[in-house]
Amino acid sequence: MTQEKSMSALTGERRRDAERTRADLLDVATDEFAERGYSGARVDEIAARTRTTKRMIYYYFGGKEQLYLAVLERAYAEIRAAERTVDVDHLEPVAALRRLAEVTFDHHEAHPAFIKLVGAENAQHAKHMNQVARLVDLNSSAVDLLHNVLERGRREGTFRNGVDALDVHMLISSFCFFRVANRHTFGALFDRDLLAPDRREHYRTMLGDLITGYLTI
Repeated sequence: MTQEKSMSALTGERRRDAERTRADLLDVATDEFAERGYSGARVDEIAARTRTTKRMIYYYFGGKEQLYLAVLERAYAEIRAAERTVDVDHLEPVAALRRLAEVTFDHHEAHPAFIKLVGAENAQHAKHMNQVARLVDLNSSAVDLLHNVLERGRREGTFRNGVDALDVHMLISSFCFFRVANRHTFGALFDRDLLAPDRREHYRTMLGDLITGYLTI
């Protein structure tokens, strides 16, 4: 191996190490911020759990607030990426809409930390989220995706007119968010676990029926 190739391989390995370290830090930071909120989370704890140093965290992210913003950005990027895996153009509008709703259902159930982060941000009036300009563009893709499906359904005579894509996004999100965020209080009041495995498909189907029923003629 030539010296040039050797240096290139070394640079590539260092880059991969840096990417792994950054991803590990974001994983642990997500749990820490979700459990303790922004104010209660400790950078020292994140460093200890990742077997690194506070100085290294600052090297990668610049500080606690920047780390938190990176956590928020990645959390939303993950669900938007999941939505993009649905090949809506090759599904009938009703099937496409149902599938998009199911993606949100599955994601929220599998990522309770995301629910806690969003809840904490709402409690703080989106104080930090407003600082991440990319989140607006990132999340507009979800509405654009729904808009395209709705428009196709209207043209085909499947969906009724006058329905806003953002309203549909809100309906899907509210059902999925409530099911995870309110699991314990709902269970205490009504003795029903919203995340019970034996009722999972019931709620998943219920969501699809609600959304498509609202839209279909």
